[in-house]
This record gives sequence, C-alpha cells and structure tokens, in this order.
Amino acid sequence: MSKLRNILIGAGIAAVGAIATKKAVDYFRNRDQEEVVDEAEGDAEATEPDEVAYATVEPESVQDFLDKSFGDPGRYVPTRPPKIFDFQGEQYMVIWARDNKKDKNQMLAFKYTDAGREMVASVGYTEDATDYNLSLDGTSFAIEVNGEQLISGQGETDGADEVDFVLAA
Repeated sequence: MSKLRNILIGAGIAAVGAIATKKAVDYFRNRDQEEVVDEAEGDAEATEPDEVAYATVEPESVQDFLDKSFGDPGRYVPTRPPKIFDFQGEQYMVIWARDNKKDKNQMLAFKYTDAGREMVASVGYTEDATDYNLSLDGTSFAIEVNGEQLISGQGETDGADEVDFVLAA
C-alpha cells in the first residue's frame, strides 16, 4: 500500500479514485479538483523527479479531519480542493478552509514523516491582511502571496484573495 493511502486512511479521508501522477509544476498551478483516475488502474507512483503522485479527494472529505485535529467542530470549513501528494519521497497535505472563528480564510499545510504529522505552514488571509507561520525551509516548497514567495518565519503582509502552495523558485 502506498504511503499516500496510509495518510488518507490515518486521517480518515477517502480518495475518490486511484492515486495518479502529474508534472509537479502543473499540479501546483491547478486550483481546481484534479481529474479522478479509475481505481481499476491501480495507484501510480512518481517515477521522475519533477512528478508528484497525488490523491484526489472531495473538499468536504477533510471536514472530519479538521474537526478532530483542531478540536472545534465546524471552525474550519474547506473552501478549495485539498492537495494530498507525494513529491520526491515526501508526503504532504494542504487544506484551504474558512476559519469561522476568526472570520478569515486559512491555508494549512502538513508534512508527514515517520514521527507523525507536522504543520509546516499556516496562512490566514483576508482582503486586508495576510498572516503566516511557515517552516518550509529544507523543503521544495513555498507559499505564494500576491506573487511573492515566502518560505519561513512568522509575520504579516498585504491582504490576498488567494494563497497558493507552490514549488519554491
């Protein structure tokens, strides 16, 4: 069983198809639901360094994970399809949600290791301000806010309509 399947099972999230692969640059540019791959094809694994293996899940399927992880049912409600993927042997889950308690959008990124799940990015954003707490140094990733890439640290910047999880430049 693939590590991605183990993450999905551990988080209580059901994939809607087989695990598929795609060029990483295309995967991270897509803000929409990924194409569902027929389960009969079986799970694919990335074979090139510039590919990701990803699981397609419905945004609502991460609701139970969010409720259990943060202990406040309904506080976070998914707003965009999550990204659950394996890139160069490392597994991640990125969730975009509405934080109903703080009245802002939130992007939460988790890295999975043998020691467990670690939050590597938390970004809260409204049209007026974006606050962030990032620990992406040592990874291939950055957070993109208004065309600027951020990798580590805590701080605040201008407001944004969208925040993306991208390959670092």
